[in-house]
Amino acid sequence: MNALNINEGPTHDHHSDCLRVTSIPFKNTKYVMFTGVPLKKNSYELNSGKYFISIKSDISMLPVLPSIGQQWEVTGHRIIKDVEAGDYMMKQHVYDKPYRVVCTLPNSGETLINFIAREKDFKGIGESKARELWQTLGKDFHEILRNDSAESRHRLKGILSDDSVNSLYDGYAKYSNLKACNWMSEIRIPSQIQQRIIKHHNEKTIDALSRNPYSLLGFGMSFSDVDAIGLNLFNVTVDDSRRLSAAVEFAIKKEISKGHTYTSQADLRPTVRKLLSSNELMSLAFQKSCEKAQFLLNKKTGNYHPTAQILMESVVAKRLLKLVAQRDLQNDDSEVAYYSAIQDLPYQLTSMQTQAVLTSLNNAVSCITGGAGTGKTTVLRTALRAFFQMGYKIHAVALSGRAAMRLHESIGFNTLTIAGFLRNEAITPNDDEPFHLLVIDESSMIDLPTMYRIVTHIDPSVRIIFSGDPDQLPPIGCGKVLADIVESGIIKNTRLDIVKRQDASTGIPEYSMLINAGIVPDNLTTNAITFHEADKDKIAIKCTELYALSPKSSRIIGATKIMVAAINKLAQDVVNPDGKLLQFEMNGELFFLKFRQNDSILFTQNNYEKGIQNGSLGLLSSVEKVQQIYGSVELDTGHKIEITPTVLDCMELGYCITLHKAQGSQFPRIIIALQQGRIVDRAWLYTAITRAEAEIHIVGSSDVFRAVIRNASHSHNRNSYLSKMLEFEFDL
Repeated sequence: MNALNINEGPTHDHHSDCLRVTSIPFKNTKYVMFTGVPLKKNSYELNSGKYFISIKSDISMLPVLPSIGQQWEVTGHRIIKDVEAGDYMMKQHVYDKPYRVVCTLPNSGETLINFIAREKDFKGIGESKARELWQTLGKDFHEILRNDSAESRHRLKGILSDDSVNSLYDGYAKYSNLKACNWMSEIRIPSQIQQRIIKHHNEKTIDALSRNPYSLLGFGMSFSDVDAIGLNLFNVTVDDSRRLSAAVEFAIKKEISKGHTYTSQADLRPTVRKLLSSNELMSLAFQKSCEKAQFLLNKKTGNYHPTAQILMESVVAKRLLKLVAQRDLQNDDSEVAYYSAIQDLPYQLTSMQTQAVLTSLNNAVSCITGGAGTGKTTVLRTALRAFFQMGYKIHAVALSGRAAMRLHESIGFNTLTIAGFLRNEAITPNDDEPFHLLVIDESSMIDLPTMYRIVTHIDPSVRIIFSGDPDQLPPIGCGKVLADIVESGIIKNTRLDIVKRQDASTGIPEYSMLINAGIVPDNLTTNAITFHEADKDKIAIKCTELYALSPKSSRIIGATKIMVAAINKLAQDVVNPDGKLLQFEMNGELFFLKFRQNDSILFTQNNYEKGIQNGSLGLLSSVEKVQQIYGSVELDTGHKIEITPTVLDCMELGYCITLHKAQGSQFPRIIIALQQGRIVDRAWLYTAITRAEAEIHIVGSSDVFRAVIRNASHSHNRNSYLSKMLEFEFDL
C-alpha cells in the first residue's frame, strides 16, 4: 500500500506493553492496525501522563486476528507521539511491525466478561449473560470450558440457549489454542499457516511440530524457513532423516509448481543438492524419502509420482473411462432432436460442425476443439438445443467470470464459473431430473486439481462436453487436462479447422493459425494486425501511446508482472493524470493510494460475497469515503462494488494485464507487449492474439517475434500422466 504518513517523534529501542483492544481502525487481508488501553495498574508514564497503545502489523505475524476486548502483549521498537484528546494531550505508544505480538485469554472476572460480550466468536452472548456465566462458574470457568462434556453443557443450559452453548464452546476452543499460536508466533510461523496447523493438529500442535518441525513444509512454508527452525531451534542434525526426506519433498513440490504432475530423479537432483549442500546427503535423501513413501515410484520409467497428483489423475481417468464405456447412445430421440435443432439455424453447418454435434449427442463424453473463429460456439449452441429437447438439464461452466458471461451470451443457457458451480450442491440425478449434461468451456484452462474437484462433484452418469483449444496457454496449476484427453485418443474429439466466425478482412484467425503452426507470417503487418518495431526499453512507452488512441476499447497484455506494473503506471499518467486520488484516514493519519477516479481496475482475488472474481475488470467510478467505504468500482458486467479494506487489498490498475488474467476473455482491441522471457513462447503469443475481436497491435522486436514462433511451446515439455492412464488404464 503506497501511503503518505505524518511526522513521527523520536524512536526508543526495545519496549513492551500489555493492552486491551478498544478499536481496530484498519484491517485488510495483509495488514492490520489496532489500538487499546494499557493493562498496567497505573497506566501513566513517568512525567508523561495518560497514554494508549497502537500496533501496526502484518497479519501473517499475528497468532489470531485482533478483536475488541482481547488482551495482547507487544514487544518491539516504540515511537511515542503527542495526540490531542479534547482539551488535553495524550501519549500514544506506536509499535510498527513489532517483533513479538501475542494474544492472551483474560483471567479476571470483569475483563473476561467484557471479552466474551464483545468477541464475535461468542455469538448470542451479551454482557448480562457473560456476567451470569462468571457468577455461576467463577474460578471453574476455564476448567469447565476446556473439558467439554454432556454434564458441563447441561449445566450451562440453565443460562444459555443451545445455540449459545455451542457458540461458547466453539469460541473458547479457538482461544484455548492461543498457547500453541503464541508459541508458533515466537518461532516465526506466519498466522495463515498457524491456522492450517491448528485445524490439523488441534491441541497436539506443539507436540506434533516438536516431533518433526519439517512437517511445516506440508502447510506451505519454504524449506529454507523450515530448515532454519529445525537446525537452530530444535537441534536437528544435517543428516537427520526428517531433514533429508523434507528436501526431496520440497524438490518434488517445486517441480509440481512448474505444472508437472510427476518428475524424475534427474530433475530433482539439482534442487536437493542445493538444499543439502552435499552429494553424499543428496544420495542418502533419496533413500530415506523412498522409505517414507512420500510418492509412488514408477517401476518402468523410474519417475516420481507425488501421491496427491497420482490419486487425482487416477480418479479423473476412471470417471472419464466410465463415460467412454457407455455404448450405443445413438437413438431415434437424438436424431429427432438434432434435426429440430438445426432447423432454426440461419446457415448450414459445415460437415465437421455436423460431425461435432452428432459426436456429442452419441457419446457420454466428447470434445469440441479448434482455434479462434472455427465455430466451436455454433456447434455447442446447436448441440445444447438438441440435448435440451431430449430432456437434459444443462450445466454450463467456465473458469473465469468473463468467460462464463460470454458463454451465456453465446449459448442462451444459464452459466456459472467453476468456483460457483462447485459451491452449489453436487449434481445427482433424481426422478424429476434424471438426465444431466455438464459443458466445460475454455477447458484448456482447467488444471488437474480443478478437474478432480469437478468429477467428484457430479454423479458418474452425468455426461460431459469439453470445449476449448488445447494449443492455448496451459493451466496455471499442474497438469494439462484437455491436451491430455485429446492426446490419448480415447475420448471422441472433433477438431474444427475452418474459420467461420470472424470477418475474414481482419486476418486475425488466419494470422493466429500460422503462429500456432510455427509459421512466421510473410507480412508481420497485415489487415487488422499491426507490428510496431520497438527496442526493449521503449515497449512500455509505445504500448501506452497506442492505448491512449482508443482507451475504451483497448487492453494491453504484458508477459511479466514488472512489465505490467510499468505500463500501468505510464498509462495512468497519460490517460488519467488528473483523477482524484483515493484516500482514507486511519487513526488521525491521512493515506493516499495509487488509484485515481476513472482508473481502469483489475481485481486479483476471489471475493464471492462481494461478487468479485480473480480477473474481474472495472472502472473506479467514485473515491468518496463514507464511513468504512472508500469509494466504488463499476465492473464491466455493470455491477457496482463498494471498496472496503478487504476489497482494496485485491485491487490493481487494469490498463495492462497478464495473459493469464486475459485468458477466457476477448477485447475489441488488443495491444501485446512482446518481450523475451521464460513464459513467452508460441502458445503465449497464439493465446494473446486470439484475445482480440477486431484489432491487434504487437509491440517489440521482430527478431524476438520470429524466434518465439519458431520454438515449440513449453507446455509440450510439461510432464503429466493422465493421457497414459486413459490409454493404459493407469498401469504403474
